[in-house]
Amino acid sequence: MRLDVERIRHLRPQSELHYFGTIGSTMTEAARLAALGAPHGTIVLAEEQTAGIGRLGRSWHSDAELGIYCSILLRLAVEPCTLPVINLLLGLATAEAIQKSTHVACDLRWPNDVLINERKVAGILAQLIDDCVIAGMGINVNQTSFPPDLRTPATSVRIESGGQIQSRDDIVINLIEAVDTFSSMLKTQGPECIVRAFTSASSYALDRRLLIEADGTRGITAGLDENGFLLVRFENGRMERIAAGGVRRDG
Repeated sequence: MRLDVERIRHLRPQSELHYFGTIGSTMTEAARLAALGAPHGTIVLAEEQTAGIGRLGRSWHSDAELGIYCSILLRLAVEPCTLPVINLLLGLATAEAIQKSTHVACDLRWPNDVLINERKVAGILAQLIDDCVIAGMGINVNQTSFPPDLRTPATSVRIESGGQIQSRDDIVINLIEAVDTFSSMLKTQGPECIVRAFTSASSYALDRRLLIEADGTRGITAGLDENGFLLVRFENGRMERIAAGGVRRDG
């Protein structure tokens, strides 16, 4: 079933919404609109992506009419060094939207994965283009299966709720509102409030034994620094800030 775009527009009259049945990537379209001067809060929403963009240039599997494929323009006057905090912000917003809409609890894995029962249910991607953040969010909602060759084990809200079909409209509406809420927190309270909120919401932020994807080393997480980077303590006692790449549960 397609999204009820008119309902979303009715509940979010202040947001400029661009809706597509099929598109290459909502991120690419959002970047094009940003270059044309589209305002803060502009939303690009699609039923299907044929070239969805994930982290590090990877593809994002985008089944038609089953997931949420959304990009939002955020004109927050942020510096490039703040982009990691934006990733945390978007993860918080996505997890809150899922939990509020479906009552399914989520976990957050630094830097940009939303998990349910250790499987990826949503991915986040933030890009800074000139003075505009392009905030991309992909959420697996009503999928019942996934390709066997995915790099990270995936799940959907429907699978994790015992097969119950979920309202994508509700999740989209709550997602937009949550992005607004956390963006306002960033603006009024600064990056530290987002870092604190993420640390509280994530089982991966503190005292979690992890495998570092980039080089295969292992360590235990020791929180986040003020810029939103992950701190890891290795077996030799060395503390290191992880600024790029990803992490996985060790064992």
